[in-house]
Amino acid sequence: MSINKYLPHVLVIPEDKANSDIANGFLLHPQLNERSIQVLPYVGGWKIAIEKFKKNFASKMQLYPNRIIILLIDFDGKEERLDYIKKQIPEELNERVFILGSLSNPEELKSTLRKSFESIGESLSANCFENEDGLWSHDLLKHNKIELDRISPSVKPFLFN
Repeated sequence: MSINKYLPHVLVIPEDKANSDIANGFLLHPQLNERSIQVLPYVGGWKIAIEKFKKNFASKMQLYPNRIIILLIDFDGKEERLDYIKKQIPEELNERVFILGSLSNPEELKSTLRKSFESIGESLSANCFENEDGLWSHDLLKHNKIELDRISPSVKPFLFN
């Protein structure tokens, strides 16, 4: 099934295959409204994700006011990357673009948790549905708190049944 771009929906732009696998695991939650979220093909780097967003999606967000975009990136141990990326987002889109990801990289998260990328995504989805910090409070994910607090009220009403 595909999303209806005129209704509230989320597009996820993953940096790499690992992030894509986590996002696809997120989609497995049984209460998820699968017509409200789409994981796009991974792009091959966090800088490429930003450029792809700016080139292919920023202008279209004006046409689709119900669109929310998540840039799913590796922070590579650099929390300041969030501020750098936010400066690349047009001001009028700040409330509809979110940046999430592992503080280091998904491979380290996978190794630490001893879980597959898909099962990490499933756990994160369950935590969102249940309004629990859960896995989101892990040392490699807790830096996402501010973005999660921003995005949750925007997507919770339509993302889960």
